[in-house]
Amino acid sequence: MTPMTTEEAKETASAGSAKRALVGRLSWGLADQAASSMSNFAVGIYVARSLGVTAFGVFSLAWVTYGVVLNVSRGLATDPLVVRFSGVPDASWRGAVARSAGTALAAGTALGAACLLVGLGLGGRVGPAFACLGVMLPGLLLQDAWRFSFFAAGAGRKAFVNDLVWGVALVPALVVAAHVGSVAAFVLAWGASATVAAAYGCLQSGIRPRMTGARGWLREQRDLGYRYLVENVSLSGASQLRAYGLGAIVGVGAVGAVRGAELLLGPFLAVLMGLSLVTVPEAARVLRQAPHRLGSFCLLLGGGQAAAALLWGGALLTVPDRLGELVLGGVWPSAAQLILPVTLAVAGAGLGTGAAAGLRALGAARRSLRCQLFASVCYVSGGLGGAAAAGTVGSAWGVAAATVSGSAVWWLQLRSALREHSKNPIPEVRIS
Repeated sequence: MTPMTTEEAKETASAGSAKRALVGRLSWGLADQAASSMSNFAVGIYVARSLGVTAFGVFSLAWVTYGVVLNVSRGLATDPLVVRFSGVPDASWRGAVARSAGTALAAGTALGAACLLVGLGLGGRVGPAFACLGVMLPGLLLQDAWRFSFFAAGAGRKAFVNDLVWGVALVPALVVAAHVGSVAAFVLAWGASATVAAAYGCLQSGIRPRMTGARGWLREQRDLGYRYLVENVSLSGASQLRAYGLGAIVGVGAVGAVRGAELLLGPFLAVLMGLSLVTVPEAARVLRQAPHRLGSFCLLLGGGQAAAALLWGGALLTVPDRLGELVLGGVWPSAAQLILPVTLAVAGAGLGTGAAAGLRALGAARRSLRCQLFASVCYVSGGLGGAAAAGTVGSAWGVAAATVSGSAVWWLQLRSALREHSKNPIPEVRIS
């Protein structure tokens, strides 16, 4: 055997170091998503067990509304950050984070005020929940912005610690909310604990969000930001339309049943919701360091998530009713019959997010926008068409079919984008 030269040994050591660094960053990403998942799961379970299926449906309407606002913030503030400022020099990162976090805080303040006014106008059972959500939105969006910022810098450990702080603060808040016994109280508990973590994020980073920099940030990132805004809002807006439509067609209890089934797959849904925290920065690094490996990286990413979701869903199908009722209380009987279609929907979405990460890393905002608009139309059509035809179960199967179809389109677009990039590579990372 021919001994390695010094240069070959250096290259081998460098490759090994890079792989270890990648595994480390992905591990912190998984740990952070686990912490985030536990917080979301705890809130959902507490509300489901404490208030029943109808009140849980009201909470779920507030939850999907938060999802829309969160995706507005991500599209304008933090998605451009992770595409263009992942792995850049510290000074460039800090300046970008101050403006990006300021944009998220400004979005939370403006949209929170609108949500508060809508809630006060609605009244009834839904109004107070929306009003409280409006008050809590600035803290919720700022906490999410810190997570994106830390992953862009490759500091996943800080994001994990921040989510742990949220989880610790959530425990006493949920106890108080359970004593009050209203949906509004649970929304306040959830948002107040996130605000504690958002304040801690300022200490972790040593950066103060600059709301005055929001206008400049939006102007500089408009080529990506506004396309990502439409893309993200079409995603969360489709979920909101489906939830509102399902409530109108079948009843608010049906919304609670769907949310209960989704809670059972919470670990994977949490990963999907915050996927770009880990995958887009890593895909951007792969693109810069070894662009020929981006396709296989995305396939491994999406395929791994889909396989894990199928395994988890298969295990859920064997759960006895007694154990299910222990977890979800009165929501379990209606949620249990949705496990199979919801599992297939999550697996399809997991496969598609691998391709979505690749398109984001390539800066192919036009292609990813087309994919998301197609997937969103399919999602709403399948969810509401299924509800009209066969109630809650029909809606779940319609969403599953729509999600698998959308995933196929994402992969077709990624293949085309990779071909274009190989012919005409365009660097997307900025350092100023």
